[in-house]
Amino acid sequence: MALLHEQILRDVIQGDQVAFARLYNHYRTPALKFCTSILKDEEEAENMVHEVFIKLWERRAQINPELNFNSYLFTCMRNMAFDYLKKMEKNEWLKQQYMERMANAREEDAEVLETQLQQLQTAVGSLSVKRRQILKMTVEEGMSYQEIAEMLNISKNTVKNQLVKAKQFLREKMDVATVASMMIAWLIG
Repeated sequence: MALLHEQILRDVIQGDQVAFARLYNHYRTPALKFCTSILKDEEEAENMVHEVFIKLWERRAQINPELNFNSYLFTCMRNMAFDYLKKMEKNEWLKQQYMERMANAREEDAEVLETQLQQLQTAVGSLSVKRRQILKMTVEEGMSYQEIAEMLNISKNTVKNQLVKAKQFLREKMDVATVASMMIAWLIG
């Protein structure tokens, strides 16, 4: 068998696909069992066996038929399986780090949002009663300029001017992006 095995390896090195198929069929089952015992995942083990045999075919010129091919093959399998496990462990660690950063960012974002909301409420509280009332009617109640004008017995232009001045005041108290996002948050909340 050893001479036959050595001849099959020599044929594989020469590019004989039939010899390679014989080699693959001979080692497939034990290689699959070996990889499955390490990975505990039959599907991934199957993929790994295919990958190792593809690499063997691509690097067939480097195979030494006089050396123990069995040891060579299973060393390749073991190394690839360990590399895979290290990669999975690293991916799991990276995923954990990402999740921790996201949780911290959400906490920080909530604190920043709370601070900004307090600043907005303070700024809105600093508006004159009439401007605050018009702003709330527009933002909280979704009323049109015309509806507000009719309700307060003022002109539509007065409503518009009061809103422009209120928004300008809020922009001065807070940065523009914060005002816009806070107005949206205020509408939702």
